[in-house]
Amino acid sequence: MPVITNIADLKRIYERRVPRMFYDYAESGSWTEQTFRENTSDFDQIRLRQRVAVDMTGRNTASQMIGQDVAMPVALAPVGLTGMQHADGEMKAARAAEEFGVPFTLSTMSINSIEDVAGYTNKPFWFQLYTMKDTDYVSRLIQRAKDAKCSALVITLDLQILGQRHKDLKNGLSAPPKLTPSTVANLMTKWTWGLQMLRAHRREFGNIVGHVDGISDASSLGAWTAEQFDPSLDWGKVEKLMNEWGGKVILKGILDAEDAKMAAKLGADAIIVSNHGGRQLDGALSSIRVLPEIMDAVGDSVEVHLDSGIRSGQDVLKALALGAKGTYVGRAFVYGLGAMGQAGVTKALEVIHKELDTTMALCGEKNVAGLSRDNLLVPADFGGRWA
Repeated sequence: MPVITNIADLKRIYERRVPRMFYDYAESGSWTEQTFRENTSDFDQIRLRQRVAVDMTGRNTASQMIGQDVAMPVALAPVGLTGMQHADGEMKAARAAEEFGVPFTLSTMSINSIEDVAGYTNKPFWFQLYTMKDTDYVSRLIQRAKDAKCSALVITLDLQILGQRHKDLKNGLSAPPKLTPSTVANLMTKWTWGLQMLRAHRREFGNIVGHVDGISDASSLGAWTAEQFDPSLDWGKVEKLMNEWGGKVILKGILDAEDAKMAAKLGADAIIVSNHGGRQLDGALSSIRVLPEIMDAVGDSVEVHLDSGIRSGQDVLKALALGAKGTYVGRAFVYGLGAMGQAGVTKALEVIHKELDTTMALCGEKNVAGLSRDNLLVPADFGGRWA
């Protein structure tokens, strides 16, 4: 294994090894990509307070997310098409997360199915649900997650209408990839990826193919998916889904204080402050920028997590110090997976953990539970002055 010192090292290997359309799928946002860029750059505006002459022995990054013990307050975010970044990608990422001691969240739009991942792991994982117009399919999907002993349902609220991502349209993104001249030319340079995919457990959307009538190939799947996201989703439907699940629920895609209050009122176990990694509403504020306002609005009435933009353990620490009880990494673990499979996901988690542990120590803290705004230097106008 090459020397990996940070997540950017994994990203460089990932770009070399994975076909362009799947690299672009992960490494892009909607429209101008302003929000996609600011998700990471806004973390840079927050500075850290160094403290010295503090006993740093016995440090501990262990915590809990929705009552579940975690080695550090970091979960693997739901990422669609993960099984096209590396053969059996969801299964291998889930195994890496399990062994490291952090939650794994399986996307509705995964390549490996719920049952694939459940058969490859020993501990419960979380399942992320997109709300579809086909309510019968959604109910069956929820039941499959129950049968697989998933310990939490993550309901995504910000994908009622698909944001346009220019690169995906230009690349003709599909699973498996369409064999156009340009695609073939690129695939010929990614022979290691290709050989691995030949041995993959599956190469289509495992939670959909075989579970929806009339879905027989990539073209019929694409047409069905494009029209299935439910634009009529409202809080009433969210509540019905929560009741149908009957277990722990995390509501993902909260970016406004009033929405956060509503989620807390419904009794969600946690909310995820997220703008879908900058892939939906371009021009929306970064997740880290709105986190303080949301924390002020909901306080301890609901557990608050943060997603979008985290690329380091320092980013994790900043989110925790601003009040979040958990964080999610999506692209960071995808870089590791595409670079070197399960070992790469483990390496990504090791890098983030080491950065979190070291930074926590240099800030004079021994436990993540002790982190607070006192550990940060936040610009006075960080929340922005908006008319």
